[in-house]
Amino acid sequence: MSLNALISVKGKHKRKKLLGRGPGSGHGKTSTRGHKGQRARSGRDFYLGFEGGQSPLIRRVPKRGFTHKKTGYQLVNLKSLKGFSKVTLIDPAYMEAQGLIKNSRSLVKVLGEGELTHAATIKANKFSQSAIEKIKKAGGKAELIKS
Repeated sequence: MSLNALISVKGKHKRKKLLGRGPGSGHGKTSTRGHKGQRARSGRDFYLGFEGGQSPLIRRVPKRGFTHKKTGYQLVNLKSLKGFSKVTLIDPAYMEAQGLIKNSRSLVKVLGEGELTHAATIKANKFSQSAIEKIKKAGGKAELIKS
């Protein structure tokens, strides 16, 4: 396999639409702009968010007041912690090292899907009710991290 043997996928490169090349081209006369109007003129210029004279959305929406801060949790199920039977402390740093979460500094929530087979202390920012019950049933502890 070499670079000169590579072929492009069919439909990858679309030909440029040639305008004003006569009636046979299908893009002649008005060059796909229709008849008259603002969109047909040369040098037409719309600003981003222009809505044809209607009051634009950016001007209709209030500019002050309440903004909701969305908190996104990284989710970890108990079934993914099942394989770590030798470990007694499972915290976000350990979860990140094992590839269960992407970032140990952001919020982590443990969910109760699956069963926990060994006693372990699990540290996270949030736990589901079923996860807490299953951790305690296995003899472990669910510790909340202050965020």
